[in-house]
Amino acid sequence: MTHSDHPTPLEARASGPLGGKARVPGDKSISHRALILGALAVGKTRISGLLEGEDVLNTAKSMRALGASVERTGDFAWQVQGVGVSGFAQPKAPLDFGNSGTGCRLVMGAVAGCPIAGVFDGDASLRSRPMRRVLDPLELMGAKVTAGGEGGRLPLTLQGARDPVPITYRTPVASAQIKSAVLLAGLAAPGVTTVIEQEASRDHTELMLKHFGAEIVSTPEGRHGRRIALTGQGELHGAEVVVPADPSSAAFPLVAALIVEGSDILLSDVMTNPLRTGLIATLREMGASIEEADVRTDAGEGMADLRVRASRLRGVEVPPERAPSMIDEYLVLAVAASFAEGTTIMRGLQELRVKESDRLAATADMLRVNGVKVEISGDDLIVEGRGHVPGGGLVSTHMDHRIAMSALAMGLASDKPVRVDDTAFIATSFPDFIPMMRALGAEFS
Repeated sequence: MTHSDHPTPLEARASGPLGGKARVPGDKSISHRALILGALAVGKTRISGLLEGEDVLNTAKSMRALGASVERTGDFAWQVQGVGVSGFAQPKAPLDFGNSGTGCRLVMGAVAGCPIAGVFDGDASLRSRPMRRVLDPLELMGAKVTAGGEGGRLPLTLQGARDPVPITYRTPVASAQIKSAVLLAGLAAPGVTTVIEQEASRDHTELMLKHFGAEIVSTPEGRHGRRIALTGQGELHGAEVVVPADPSSAAFPLVAALIVEGSDILLSDVMTNPLRTGLIATLREMGASIEEADVRTDAGEGMADLRVRASRLRGVEVPPERAPSMIDEYLVLAVAASFAEGTTIMRGLQELRVKESDRLAATADMLRVNGVKVEISGDDLIVEGRGHVPGGGLVSTHMDHRIAMSALAMGLASDKPVRVDDTAFIATSFPDFIPMMRALGAEFS
């Protein structure tokens, strides 16, 4: 299956300058974690700015199924009454995460520390994605997979540990999902659960655990790594969470404004966590005009308003150690690279092969079908920028929301329109993407 049951094709064509102010949806990573930690806390958690896309709503449903009270109290405002660490109830039906690997893997960690069994399932895309890297450390902690597909694929049944064991675990790759699953399971274990990363991944879980009252310490490990130590069996307390705008979602209007001549837009409240700003750093190296204003912090997460103006870009080499800070943004970076002058080399992209689709191959296909010279060499993506993109291609999204949005951004500045076979899955992360882009001046039909 490579498209939704009811495909929604769309065409993007060259538009006039983009202009105006917009706030992209709340950060998906923060939204998932706020719901899960709110459910594991004692007392009420109030969340403002929650991303109300399908992925996050499926996490909210799973928290209800596990016994927490979760209700929407207004636009992007939610309240969670938690059940406490290890307090999840046996769900009466399978937990369906739709297209969300993040929600699924994090909840696996939370369930692994509880003496219950849960059936985890999702759509065709999620069923095809590997879970074994998360399940391996959870089984070391005492959880068991009692039924499942080949290689730990969904649907699977996870039996949580009655007496979870604290472990010291060195992650095989830089993955916030693996780290977070282990830490969430470690909340219920006695003593200290430690995760060691050779390359630091996103630290949203650590920051939010501290915000909810967990005893957690993060220290440097080697040149680029971190050692995170969590003391288990403490109590989490309900908290106020303000969700900043998602930098991964902001990437699409941001790149569109850079490549559409004469554009000048303002994106408000965008998260500026240094482990999430690899794209901005890279685009600035390419010559992008991106200015920060009203810089501030909430619950440990930095945010700022970003003014973005059309810029002449040049090719650069992106080092592999930057990948964890921008792993979801390489698709739209490849679009920017296509409009740059010169070659852009993006190194160390193996993690793209196990996302919603094989994003490395899908990105190369998206560029080739629109006349861009591109090559995959091992885990590196090499894009030959010529300052413009011929366009005229039909892009296969493979049920991947980020491919769809990247292709639509490309079409706004290409010589000929770019067609996308299915935009239905954009709703998983950015439900208002199309109307928001149209309000900024984008031409979609």
